Amino acid sequence: MIVGIPKEVKDRENRVSATPAAVNEYVAHGHDVIVERSAGLGSGFSDAEYVAEGARLVERHEDVFAEADMIVKVKEPVASEYSLLRPGQILYTYLHLAADEPLTRALIDNKVSAIAYETVQLPNRTLPLLTPMSEVAGRMSVQVGAHYLERTHGGVGTLLGGVPGVPGAEVVVIGGGVVGTNAARIALGMGANVTIVDLNIERLRYLDDVLHDRVHTLASSRKSIADAVARADLVIGSVLIPGARAPKLVTADMVENMTSGSVMVDVAIDQGGCFETSRPTSHSDPTYLVNGVVHYCVTNMPGAVPRTSTLALSSVTTPYGLKLADRGLAGAVESDISLALGVNVFDGHVTCAGVAEAFSLPHVSLEQAMGDMG
Repeated sequence: MIVGIPKEVKDRENRVSATPAAVNEYVAHGHDVIVERSAGLGSGFSDAEYVAEGARLVERHEDVFAEADMIVKVKEPVASEYSLLRPGQILYTYLHLAADEPLTRALIDNKVSAIAYETVQLPNRTLPLLTPMSEVAGRMSVQVGAHYLERTHGGVGTLLGGVPGVPGAEVVVIGGGVVGTNAARIALGMGANVTIVDLNIERLRYLDDVLHDRVHTLASSRKSIADAVARADLVIGSVLIPGARAPKLVTADMVENMTSGSVMVDVAIDQGGCFETSRPTSHSDPTYLVNGVVHYCVTNMPGAVPRTSTLALSSVTTPYGLKLADRGLAGAVESDISLALGVNVFDGHVTCAGVAEAFSLPHVSLEQAMGDMG
């Protein structure tokens, strides 16, 4: 199989989907790998390193798509890339389709086999290809929040950890999953007062235990969220429903009751965001104000730390990529149900229920869609 590694084109996205070590693995399995020139530079990998591991460099972005049987990316294709996709081609990347109808329809129209990192799911319901970036984003959310709490960056002027005699900031983390847990750990380490809100009481018990009773836990309800948000200096949204749009748990009315200069970081923005006042932003223009509240809703947060992110991402995506390259899509999903759950669109059919529901599109099981191929 010809595996294509294009350069990412999203704003200030310096990650690359495969390290030179990953290229070495694909080549060792007998596959051809083409890499767009300078694709790895933002993550600290030179073209020479890729060539040394057996990759062939191509000059143009379009050439990667034209030649490759499988496109391995970090982020979802942007509008300028839709026409580069072709029927039967495997697209293996983060997709977040439930928040992106134009891309969903482009994948349907182009009959692409689209596999989303974020919906590959193990039997224990963990998300192995999403977890590393959730860890990065959770940890980043606190340092980003601390930055924008500074008065010179639009915040109220509160130091996250305080100083002796002056309390630290009030941090509210909505969602106790991977993002929320990592956010809470960093915020606690910086000396903030942290509250985690979640629907799952067992999860709250677990967090109370592993964080050694240093965090406040709160059962999720409309009122409990409203009360917590109203007193918060920093709110971190970290709610995830795999494959589906994020629920809007913080309403515009709640934001109106927040202190001017407080900060909201919506890590769920890739899936539509969990704040009603959220809209996607970029690293070039990361924030905006609503009622004096700073909103940070960058859709590719880990792209700001590309070296760490690329190393973490490539290490978990490559084994599944090798299955796809070695066995083809049909053989790979037949042998691995976790990978089958990653298929969101196949041969013009939406095979992910959450995506179909988001846009009122017909949902077809992957088995049926593949059966229709004959």
